Amino acid sequence: MIMVTIAFLLGMILCMLFGVPYIDMLKKRMIGQYIKDVAPENHAKKQGTPTTGGVFIIAAIIMASVTALSLAQKMTTTALITIITLAFYTFAGFQDDYIKIKGKGNDGLTARGKLFRQIAIALLPTLFLVITNPIASNFEIGNIVLDLRWFYPFFAVFIITGASNAYNLTDGLDGLAAGCGVPAFIACAAIALFKGEVELAIIAATVAGALLGFLKFNKPKAEVFMGDTGSLAIGGLLGTLAVLGKFEFLLIFIGGVFVMETLSVIIQVTSFKTTGKRVFKMAPIHHHFELLGWNEKKVVIVFSLISFLLSALAVILFILFSKGII
Repeated sequence: MIMVTIAFLLGMILCMLFGVPYIDMLKKRMIGQYIKDVAPENHAKKQGTPTTGGVFIIAAIIMASVTALSLAQKMTTTALITIITLAFYTFAGFQDDYIKIKGKGNDGLTARGKLFRQIAIALLPTLFLVITNPIASNFEIGNIVLDLRWFYPFFAVFIITGASNAYNLTDGLDGLAAGCGVPAFIACAAIALFKGEVELAIIAATVAGALLGFLKFNKPKAEVFMGDTGSLAIGGLLGTLAVLGKFEFLLIFIGGVFVMETLSVIIQVTSFKTTGKRVFKMAPIHHHFELLGWNEKKVVIVFSLISFLLSALAVILFILFSKGII
């Protein structure tokens, strides 16, 4: 528990320390975000805000994780696979951001190219788990255990890739992805710690700390955006922790806001293609509330509170499951 707390503090402090010089560098080089024409009108003022903030978030996460894991003597193969997966997702996200910046627009990797990279990276922790864990194919919902057998690798890749995309979709308002991510990763750390997966708990704690530190720069009005460099990687890590920690079912609650954001897009696209009508004013759903008249700060606070409540529910459910109460 002490080392998990230290990991959290290290992640937060390092992120704040790395952020200042990195943002200054971005401003000097005029590396900013380009805003889509379809975004709400009030987003136009964000044009030119420095992006790729995920670089210093991930740097803080990796450095804090390696330090805390080494101090705790928990630098296991599982920890290494988790960190390597995070690094690969970061490279994929940075490539997407780089193409946008170089092209001075909002078109990065193609949807197919991005998805291919996400799936390929998700295979790393999935195959590691399947090879090393004899009960890897088990999917647990409380006391109910389903053996997914050969279907499990596909299921695990879907979870990790889906989490990466869902977190990416949520990163649309100042402080939203980070504000919802802090309680989600704290819940992951708590569940992993209860399960005895100390290395995963430490990594999750560093992410929570780093995201809290990032809010110093990303809260409305943001000084920097995390970009796909951060959102693809952090979302992919969230899914990886759930898969390697074997709490896949609880990810529905831990990532409840991210699931809601993704479903809003699916519902909107399906409805428009089949009926020609839109269910929401705009998707993802955070834009819907903006167009209803909510200011950006209110959306971020409400969504972050929902994430906190759902993450707390996930921890409570885990405790009830482990005690056999439900």
